[in-house]
Amino acid sequence: MARPRNPLLSRERIVATALALIDEEGLGALSTRRLAARLGVSGPSLYNHFATKEAILDAAADSVVAQVDVSMFQDGTHDWRSALLAWGRSYRAALTGHPNFVPYLAVGPGLRPAGLRMADAVFGAMVEAGWPPAQATRIGALMRYFVTGSALGSFAGGFVGDPDAYDPADYPHLGQAHLLAEHREHVDASAFETGLRALVDGLALQFK
Repeated sequence: MARPRNPLLSRERIVATALALIDEEGLGALSTRRLAARLGVSGPSLYNHFATKEAILDAAADSVVAQVDVSMFQDGTHDWRSALLAWGRSYRAALTGHPNFVPYLAVGPGLRPAGLRMADAVFGAMVEAGWPPAQATRIGALMRYFVTGSALGSFAGGFVGDPDAYDPADYPHLGQAHLLAEHREHVDASAFETGLRALVDGLALQFK
């Protein structure tokens, strides 16, 4: 029997292709027609694996969240402070790897398994550390706000590289602003680290 011209369709292949399409062209580019064309199949064949386009998006979202390390909440070697710091860094790394997908990832986990496992690990660890359940919920939420917000865009990348763009007569304190875009990755990562540490230090002041 001759081998099929295209690899057999699977949920994993559909999700990976959908995520690649979003990474390259943005969320608005994803449609079942475009996705089927990339996969070399007919559109209806996708529905053998996913009932709707939203189900594909949810599966892609979960595949990104599954990259986030939550072991620090369960390995018994981290206190809650160091666990939040390590988790925040891993969380941001997963999201910044797929910047076009961050707006979709900013929504709560719904019924997505990896998202629910992450929420469960964070909440459980905070309660076990001594935080009241209501405050543990708020901590998980504020970390989501902070991490997804940092991954939504680049502060440094918002400046142009032209040294004449920022007239000192108008912006007397932005004489070096044109250098920010060139050092975008370092500036953004350093800003995230500063904010993350400030956030955890602030929580530590509330912990009793």
